[in-house]
Amino acid sequence: MKMSAPEMSPVLKEGELEKRSDSLLQFWKRKTCVLTTDSLSIYPDTHKRSKAKELKLQSIQKVDCVERTGKFIYFTIVTTDNKEIDFRCSGEEKCWNAVITMALIEYKNKKAIQNFKTRQDNESASPGQQERRLARAP
Repeated sequence: MKMSAPEMSPVLKEGELEKRSDSLLQFWKRKTCVLTTDSLSIYPDTHKRSKAKELKLQSIQKVDCVERTGKFIYFTIVTTDNKEIDFRCSGEEKCWNAVITMALIEYKNKKAIQNFKTRQDNESASPGQQERRLARAP
């Protein structure tokens, strides 16, 4: 049996969100969402019967435009290709925008540390490069 991404990564939050449609009339549609440490899965129905659209955290640039009205909290997810996806959630529950933002920060921090360690390992693996770099220093 093949495991999907939400089953492999720990679930940070699961519940309902409303997503604004891309159609001309831009209706709000209720979606079941599952946030893991590496993606946000958006199911078209509330029972997770059909295939989810998966939005990887690596493709999210930021959570933007947070606005609170009486009943809802509105926010926008901006992807790395500058696509904007609008969401809203009830102000009564722990809001999704904060959880998504914290997951995104944690993901980017892990990647930055990973890149730093990789760069450090590459530099220490080739001592000849380090000597050449020191020889060129003024």
